[in-house]
Amino acid sequence: MSQAPLIQPVTPATDVETVNNIFTMVEEKFGFVPDGLKLYSLSPPLLQNFVGNIGYFHEGTGLPPLLTTMIRYLVSSAANCSFCIDMNEAFLDQMGIDLDTARAARVDIDQAPLSEKEMSLLKLALKSVDDPESITEDVIQHARSHGWSDRDIFDATVQAANNRAFNYVLRTFKIHHQGAYAS
Repeated sequence: MSQAPLIQPVTPATDVETVNNIFTMVEEKFGFVPDGLKLYSLSPPLLQNFVGNIGYFHEGTGLPPLLTTMIRYLVSSAANCSFCIDMNEAFLDQMGIDLDTARAARVDIDQAPLSEKEMSLLKLALKSVDDPESITEDVIQHARSHGWSDRDIFDATVQAANNRAFNYVLRTFKIHHQGAYAS
């Protein structure tokens, strides 16, 4: 499916410097600016907020990077967001994870390359976006019994929910793969 994006990101003239500074920081960190972020340049305050969230989940949370990446990867898979599936596969590959193993987790979550402790939080996070009403005190207590704090549980749930929202924004505007905004 090679449809052109439905809208083109045009930064408001008064915010070009702010957006350029953010994109320079992102490019220094990742080596490129993902098209999903380029879309957010339409609304610089939302871009700043989004980049702040990304920064928190890369450096501020106590959750292991492999766990947060698997949360994003499996949430994106369930939401059928090819852009985010591809992006998170690239991150997993950079972490040294065999992609066949990661892809197997898309069919059977128990195949995820995580410890038992991490699996308890991964399952909670995925359940929180797929069936939030099924989260009970027992589910929360199960994560706690594996050593997760309430903040960790909250962080994993927010990571899953934020990623699901991002998936739907990208799908709505037909950002299916990096390069959608290639010049």
